[in-house]
Amino acid sequence: MYYCLYDLLNEKRTEKGETSQEMYRFFQGKKIKKADIVQLKDTCSIGSVKKFLPAIEEYTGMTELEVYLSLGIIPEEYKKSFFDNITSISQMLVPESKERVTGLSPIFSTQFGTLYNADCLDVLSMLPDESVNVVFADPPFNLSKEYDTGIKDDLGMSEYISWSYKWLGECVRILKPGGSMFIYNLPKWGTYYADFLNKYLTFRSWIGVNMKASLPIAGRLYPAHYALLYYVKGGQAYTFNNQRIPAETCRHCGGELHDYGGYKNKMNPSGVNVSDIWSDIYPVRHKKDKNRPFNELSVKMLDRIISMSSNPGDTVFDPFGGSGTTYVVSELLGRNWIGSELGNCKIITDRFANIQRDRDTLSQVQQREKNILFSEPVRILRKKNGFWLPEDFKK
Repeated sequence: MYYCLYDLLNEKRTEKGETSQEMYRFFQGKKIKKADIVQLKDTCSIGSVKKFLPAIEEYTGMTELEVYLSLGIIPEEYKKSFFDNITSISQMLVPESKERVTGLSPIFSTQFGTLYNADCLDVLSMLPDESVNVVFADPPFNLSKEYDTGIKDDLGMSEYISWSYKWLGECVRILKPGGSMFIYNLPKWGTYYADFLNKYLTFRSWIGVNMKASLPIAGRLYPAHYALLYYVKGGQAYTFNNQRIPAETCRHCGGELHDYGGYKNKMNPSGVNVSDIWSDIYPVRHKKDKNRPFNELSVKMLDRIISMSSNPGDTVFDPFGGSGTTYVVSELLGRNWIGSELGNCKIITDRFANIQRDRDTLSQVQQREKNILFSEPVRILRKKNGFWLPEDFKK
């Protein structure tokens, strides 16, 4: 199945034994610019191609309906006929065979966790149905970045979506009823993930994680957040531990950035409830804090996710190990964990060998950045500048 029309055209080009330039020349002969074809690489939309559908039909040797069906689209005028004939259609379909991988041995294990140096789909195939409490995934963003050998970050749009739906489907399968799933990616891919997950899980939140120091893109809105999709299996989450964080304040004077009006005296001294906009998660950029040259997730973000959605003794699964943040935080929080990483696992094992550094980071987060209304430095600044503190309202 194709999700992107360009990928369908490219497949037909390959079958014909043509070069890309030969394909572009065919469409140029139909007065269709090369740019009109190239722009199809980055979209699953076909709304703009109706004017040159005849040329697409000629090039692919397919009817208009066949083109639509190849893209997984049933045109509105055919839907009644489709549902009227659904029994006969279902009898024509054959499920894709799935092979269960056996015999994979973990490369590393701890008191709480097990790590496999393998493809996540192979590891997922070994895991029983409804066996984990939390899934967190931070897949490659398909931005053509250089990662370890064996990791592809430059797939065609259809291939990337199809691959994503495979591991997402397996993650749905292994998630326990009431379990929570968090998927971290760019908003573009988040829309496709949500379209898939809405069919199998219950939507809870689209969490916007502020993107620090992003660059503007010409002709588009300024990109300012990553998407963190939050779903649960079934009607409600089996576990939801409310997370509280400090109120946002001015770093110069200590004054609160939000006007709490007449409710200051009712504010919880343990902090404000976490919303679906996370502006306090900062990227791990400094060399002294990083465990690898590539992007790395912060301990603070994984502490929030895992603490919110699980309890000690629960099991967390992360199919894309990266630098191992999910596994280290799970270990320190007393959660069981299962992980897979196709690339260099030595980064992760070395991190566990020096886990005291992450323990110190987590301790700092828990003492200064959660379950308090104002951190101690902010309290001092507010007192100096005459701003209220929670104890001012005590009788």
